[in-house]
Amino acid sequence: MNATTPLLEVNGLRKWFPIYRGLIPKVVANVKAVNDVSFSVNKYEVLGIAGESGSGKTTIGRTILRLIEPSKGEVLFDGVDITKLDAEKLRMFRRKAQIIFQDPFASLNPKMTIEAILAEPLRIHGLCESAMQRRERAAEFLGTVAMSTDYMNCYPHELSGGQRQRIGIARALAVNPRFIVADEPVSALDVSIQAQIINLLDNLKQRFGLSLLFISHDITVMEYLSDRIAIVYLGKIMEIGPTREICTNPKHPYTEALLSAVPNPKPEAATKRIVLKGDIPDSIDPPSGCVFRTRCPYAVDACVNTEPELRIDGTNHLTACIRDDIL
Repeated sequence: MNATTPLLEVNGLRKWFPIYRGLIPKVVANVKAVNDVSFSVNKYEVLGIAGESGSGKTTIGRTILRLIEPSKGEVLFDGVDITKLDAEKLRMFRRKAQIIFQDPFASLNPKMTIEAILAEPLRIHGLCESAMQRRERAAEFLGTVAMSTDYMNCYPHELSGGQRQRIGIARALAVNPRFIVADEPVSALDVSIQAQIINLLDNLKQRFGLSLLFISHDITVMEYLSDRIAIVYLGKIMEIGPTREICTNPKHPYTEALLSAVPNPKPEAATKRIVLKGDIPDSIDPPSGCVFRTRCPYAVDACVNTEPELRIDGTNHLTACIRDDIL
């Protein structure tokens, strides 16, 4: 198996949420949460997606799994466009692609025991014939996430946040997926627990040969786990490339600003903080041209009418900025 062959290819993905008004509701505007996004995830690779809150990170993750229906574009998984799958084929696809949600408490049914939570996907996908087999399988995956079978009869509210997130990971792994969307899996956890969950995900990725789409606003966490990073702003990818390249040699002004906000344990080595003016614009009416121009310290008149395209700036390092053209 060629590790460089894309497992997932996203082309021109768009998700607009219509806004309805009037006694006879009609669409008066659209929230452009994801607006023409393209990227790929290779087999056994972790692609990180970073950006501010409201940039469209979570919508991208949920749309490519069709938890949210896309407005436009194609999502190819092993060469098959999942946006065109019927209900039965979509259910089969979800055995191959799973999600770990941000809030481990809200994503677990409070009325179900841990055993029932882990056994449910096995029953739905017909992976175990008997209740005994499902119980054994649930116990096996509890061990996989370093939890004792003593928790089998517990309910989610009886567990800590870190333990609940381990259950969410075990549930995602139960159907032997090839691809997992990890939607800010550590943002709701204490810092000390975050490191444990990140190490667990890294170990499981190698053990099960997984590909991950890792969504986070914390670039320091992403730097440890991801092979490549995509920087998203207002529903568009501003920059994408190898993790080391992005973190040590950012090309886009937005990436530079994000990295400057990361605390450095060595004050003498800290870079100058770049404070962006204003707030992220409304996604109902994003700026013309470059969507980042209203906050960019390098913006010029050409940015108003020119929408920059991602172009190669180094080995597998793509940037959407016209700065090099105008300097």
